Amino acid sequence: MSQAQKLLFVCSPNRLRSMTAEHMYRGFMDYLLNFADTSPRAMARLNVGHIGLADINFVTEMRHGRPLAEKFADALAWKRIICLRIPEVYRYREPALMDELKAGLDQCVEVPA
Repeated sequence: MSQAQKLLFVCSPNRLRSMTAEHMYRGFMDYLLNFADTSPRAMARLNVGHIGLADINFVTEMRHGRPLAEKFADALAWKRIICLRIPEVYRYREPALMDELKAGLDQCVEVPA
């Protein structure tokens, strides 16, 4: 069996888009997911450990990618950052959000059915 692929989702406020992604991948042994937020008031504030553990780093918007790349440049030296370009306009598990996530993630990882 191959090692599970570790995915990090960075967004704010870390309750809708990233939690929907977690719901989509829950129970699939091929993936380990982690989530973090870029805001100072975050429950799971992004740190170098999150990045160190991830194989692929996903950000939901460009505004998350810039600070990530600036603050954690050394940790990201050999890592991928992929912007999904999903605005904060959806509700948790909204079908349109799940479609957006599938379309963006499908470019990098197999999306479970």
